[in-house]
Amino acid sequence: MAYILNIETSTTNCSVALSENGAVIEFKEDNSLEYSHAERLHIYIDEVLKTAKVSKNQLEAIAISKGPGSYTGLRIGVSAAKGLCYALSLPLISVPTLEALAHQVENPKGTIVAMLDARRMEVYSAIYDADYNEIRSTEAEVLTSESYQELLESAPLYFIGNGVAKTKDIITHKNAQFIEDKLPSAKQMCALSYDKFKTNDFEDVAYFEPFYLKDFIAIPSKK
Repeated sequence: MAYILNIETSTTNCSVALSENGAVIEFKEDNSLEYSHAERLHIYIDEVLKTAKVSKNQLEAIAISKGPGSYTGLRIGVSAAKGLCYALSLPLISVPTLEALAHQVENPKGTIVAMLDARRMEVYSAIYDADYNEIRSTEAEVLTSESYQELLESAPLYFIGNGVAKTKDIITHKNAQFIEDKLPSAKQMCALSYDKFKTNDFEDVAYFEPFYLKDFIAIPSKK
């Protein structure tokens, strides 16, 4: 039995899942309009373990959603994961945020664009085939009416993530399928983290950093 604690904090969704051999056995998340990860994450971790009746000493690994996403959210999640790894002498597994997000598209008949909202008309996106294999790595891109035209001509193209809200106003092709109101979740991390666990695909706890994609830019207070 391999118990893995999966942590997702890349967006406003604070999400924790406990898996056993890749299957979700306990799960808790909350998508607040404001980031509340600092207050809720450790509470959710304790609640998930308590409900599942699994102690921290029974865990085999900690998995973290690596990004891209919110700078602050990613920092909180990674800090919590590293702290647990150090305290419990456990390996750290990182799961690409957009890969896990893509797995929320059930039985796709075409290609998937997993996307997170960035500034203005920009998104962080990656592209996956119908078997969830990455066919274009994560990029920061500015959306236009010409975006993804080649993919749209050949088969259904599924857009998922909080970048969909602005994408659907720009891309109107008949093959565009918009899956709205979806955010990355620890649920979809479970099978992916277990695959990495089986091959000892671990991060260096001391040096691991989230995948921010772009440098953090502080926004001046309006006060």
